Parts: sequence; C-alpha cells; structure tokens
Amino acid sequence: MRTQDSDFSGIKLIAGVDEVGRGPLIGNVVTAAVILDPANPIDGLTDSKKLSEKKRELLFPLIQERALAWAIAWATPAEIDELNILHATMLAMQRAVNQLSVTPEFALIDGNRCPPGLPCPAEAIIKGDLKEPSISAASILAKVYRDREMQALDLLHPDYGFARHKGYPTALHMEKLRLLGPLPEHRRSFRPVAEL
Repeated sequence: MRTQDSDFSGIKLIAGVDEVGRGPLIGNVVTAAVILDPANPIDGLTDSKKLSEKKRELLFPLIQERALAWAIAWATPAEIDELNILHATMLAMQRAVNQLSVTPEFALIDGNRCPPGLPCPAEAIIKGDLKEPSISAASILAKVYRDREMQALDLLHPDYGFARHKGYPTALHMEKLRLLGPLPEHRRSFRPVAEL
C-alpha cells in the first residue's frame, strides 16, 4: 500500500487527510482526518469515488467506531470566496487535523501539497486515497458528510436538484442556476455563479 520512497515504520499515529467538494459551485469544502487502529482493520477502504453510495454509508459509522481518532472539518463558501478554493481547502485540512482527539505523529495528505499549521510533520501523496487506507477512510468520511449536506440543502431548495448533482456544475445545475438564480450558499467567486 505504501509508496516505495516512504518509510513510516515505527510511526504509530498516522493521520490520513482528504477533501471533498473543491469542484462544486455551492456549499462547504469538507475535509476529514483519520487515525486508523492497526489492531482493528477495516475491510473495503478505497477512494470514496470508487465506492457506491450504499457502501460509503456502511463504512461511515464503521470508520468512526474503529478508528483511534477522526475529525471532520470544512471551510464555508464565504471563506472559499475570500481565500480561493485551494487556500480554503488547506484551512479545512488544518482544522480537521487539529480537531483530532489524539495528536498524530505524522500526517499523510491526499494531493500534491501539505497545509500549513499542522501539529506534526506531513507528506503529500498524489492519489493517496487509492494508496493509503487512512486517506481512503478520510475521503469516505468527507464524502458522506458533504453528500448529506447537499441532501439537506435539497430539502430546503428542492427545485435545484442538489440531491442529484451534489452541487457540481452539471447541465441540470447550470440550467437551474440560470432560471432561479444563486442561493446564499453558492460560491460567488466561481465563474458560473459570478456571471449571474
């Protein structure tokens, strides 16, 4: 599972960190940090995008139950508009790691850069959600949490179809945006919203 050039032997408390929701036009960018328990493994962990919604929903409570520590954090649309999506994502990742009930010895970050302000050393791993179980677990927590936020928003604003497109700029979302206009939860700095 580990990359060849990385040696984490001897490090027990490794936090995997991932985000969901950089691409959507609405809602929070959500991140999670998970420290798995090597003595209590969880079968079926992989990139959340490769799992069915049903499978993610089954794994969500299992990860929370069996992990040594987990945390979910986010940055709001206002923070995304103020900082830009990359910096808002880094802020949300930093929040997730800092909210863990156990301080990790090391953090593995999905992607190509590490957020500042972490309480431990960190390494960025491209496609980490496919390579590292702790990052896979974080991607599942973040994905399920954000999807639930979109379902809640769908109940408030059923005409927009958020339960279907989860806020991504699909043809349906774009059509509804043009017809109904942006909501307070839309990201004003994203071009399709800004143009309206």
